[in-house]
Amino acid sequence: MMRDLVVAVDVGTGSARAGVLDREGRLLGRAEKPILMNRPQANYAEHDSEDIWKAVCQSVRAALQRAGARADAIAGISFDATCSLVVRDPAGAQVSVSLTGQKRWDTIVWLDHRAIDEADECTATGHRVLDYVGGVMSPEMQTPKLMWLKRNLPESWKVAGHFFDLADFLSWKASGSLERSQCTLTCKWGYLAHETPGWQQDFFAGVGIGDMLERGALPETASAIGTDLGPLTPAAAGELGLTEQCRVGAGLIDAHGGALGVLGGFAGNAASIDRHMALIAGTSSCIMAFSPEPRPVRGVWGPYLGAALPGYWVGEGGQSVSGALLDHIIRWHGAGGEPDAAMHQKIVGRIIELREQEGPALASRLHVLPDFHGNRSPLGDPHAVGVISGLTLDSSFDSLCRLYWRTAVAIAFGIRHILDALNKSGYGIDTLHVTGGHVKNPLLMELYADATGCTVVEPQAEDAVLLGTGMVAATAAGLYPDLSQACIAMDRGGRMRLPDPASRDRFERDYLIFLEMHRQRRSIDAMLS
Repeated sequence: MMRDLVVAVDVGTGSARAGVLDREGRLLGRAEKPILMNRPQANYAEHDSEDIWKAVCQSVRAALQRAGARADAIAGISFDATCSLVVRDPAGAQVSVSLTGQKRWDTIVWLDHRAIDEADECTATGHRVLDYVGGVMSPEMQTPKLMWLKRNLPESWKVAGHFFDLADFLSWKASGSLERSQCTLTCKWGYLAHETPGWQQDFFAGVGIGDMLERGALPETASAIGTDLGPLTPAAAGELGLTEQCRVGAGLIDAHGGALGVLGGFAGNAASIDRHMALIAGTSSCIMAFSPEPRPVRGVWGPYLGAALPGYWVGEGGQSVSGALLDHIIRWHGAGGEPDAAMHQKIVGRIIELREQEGPALASRLHVLPDFHGNRSPLGDPHAVGVISGLTLDSSFDSLCRLYWRTAVAIAFGIRHILDALNKSGYGIDTLHVTGGHVKNPLLMELYADATGCTVVEPQAEDAVLLGTGMVAATAAGLYPDLSQACIAMDRGGRMRLPDPASRDRFERDYLIFLEMHRQRRSIDAMLS
């Protein structure tokens, strides 16, 4: 039996997804299982890593079945995941990160903002590590979360023996390897991949976690994405339904898997890769832009060397909430309810009708700043708040539709705001490659073209994140000599959408209003300080 298939696992905020792919990047079978989240109070979010591993194993087994693939045909497996922090003791047992003290809650979810004060302390140091995170430390990164853990749960810190980014935890569960990915360490742990040593020990000592490396069993150097970490352990092979001949590849953060899935085909095209941007859009939105040299942009994370494509620098921006903001608007409005797929579809359908009746001026006096969970990019301000201008006493379903529409416009303007910052710093981005849940929302896909003025490419791949992670697995399995060649060979292309020139003037005006609202918010905040 020829081993020429791979398994990719993508762990998002609410579920674990697995796919079986062939060496051309075709998705043969896919399965998804939900994962638990504990929300004990505002700004706190916790996972149970054993629950995640169980969901991973179930989704892999189901994907194999749906693909009709035999276990002995799988040459490699790799994992992408949210940048959540997993804590284990020296023996590998769970360690609580929760104020409840329950050991099962051993993972601080990426979106958890409990460490916002610690993040501000990191920023206040002015350390040059900050030059590679856009100048501002985010509470979504691991350094402030580890500071919070040491201060607030000292017993958990004392018994800790392993600190993992979630993707590295899954690689460890699969292979037993304590190597860590260059993607995770560079993007979320303050590791400088372009320097030797990569760890800047004075920074960690200065913020009170000088013992982080030893306490967390962190390696001196990171491993390149797609590094062969070894075969599956007997236990993992049994749980996943695979064989011990399956190789495990050093994984990556979920958004970076999506970036490989939509931009990997440009790996050999250094001259034009900086015209293309990956937009991985779901609960939150992440943007990725590649360049052959470092291009620092304040409020944009990075530049990170080799955090996705080898040899390229990555600038990473995003919106802490995008799809989650539309969900919030539905829950928050009196005519809303549960923001399930049917509700979104109902609202989108009614918006289409209202636009046919009222034309492009629909809700033209309603304007939104979408920073309900801070502004990740380009402001790098986790304290930023949302703003809605133009509300009336109307509480009908149509008023919900109008607010949803204008919130969607604001989300697209937030992406344009990031694009403007990147293009002022040397990029020439004119094409957005969109993947994630937003591909299913026709309003957002229309707005990403019309409100930004960019060409939008929707990937032909059914699941671009799984495709990108499959490229990593194929590299580890030796199906291709390196990650760049795997990306080029497995690229699936996409469908183009051009912006509507008739909408340009209207969106130009509304974007100026969007920028003016930012200015007014700054003025109000200054009056309060």
